[in-house]
Amino acid sequence: MAQIFPEWSNKVPVIVLAVVFGVLGPGATLAVWYYFSPEFTDVGYQPVQPIPYSHALHAGELELDCRYCHAQVERSAVASLPPTQVCMNCHKLVKQDSPKLEALRRSLARREPVPWVRIHNVPDYAYFNHAVHIKAGVGCSSCHGDVASMEVVAQAEPLSMAWCLDCHRNPEPHLRPPEEIYNTAWKPAKDHAEVAAELRAAHGINPPEACTACHR
Repeated sequence: MAQIFPEWSNKVPVIVLAVVFGVLGPGATLAVWYYFSPEFTDVGYQPVQPIPYSHALHAGELELDCRYCHAQVERSAVASLPPTQVCMNCHKLVKQDSPKLEALRRSLARREPVPWVRIHNVPDYAYFNHAVHIKAGVGCSSCHGDVASMEVVAQAEPLSMAWCLDCHRNPEPHLRPPEEIYNTAWKPAKDHAEVAAELRAAHGINPPEACTACHR
């Protein structure tokens, strides 16, 4: 009786397995490693907040200093969020009846904080100190982008370990004069490399690369 399938068809299962495990397997692994990284999963994260707060209005048009709301950023590891009373310094008079500020008025009446949704979130196993970076001359926009132009704040950088290490290994592009630290629209001039080198030498900036610097 004649064979239905040719002899070479015996190799089909082997070829299929070779393709699945030899090509598709590593390919899928590479795709997950690349596209599931914070650069793709975290950048652009823009949650809906309980109050439609516009940084473009407050920090941009009205030119409020970052430290008015994030008062601890120069002294603490965390930047801190403004308590309700800080917001009410203005909004006792400005748009005091606006329906958009209902959550703010409720917060004041109940003496409970506004339930802001956190956007920039470093894992618990990693330590980051805002004050150290501010004192070193790293501007807010290096991590947060041009917040003063954002109607709704979104995460601008991946905040991944590789991203942090890139800065620690080459901090000069992120160093700026002290008077420009809170200017989120600041761009380095053509001679920035020279200025950054002077800042690094003057402040003795030597970012650590050891694991214990961030994993304590």
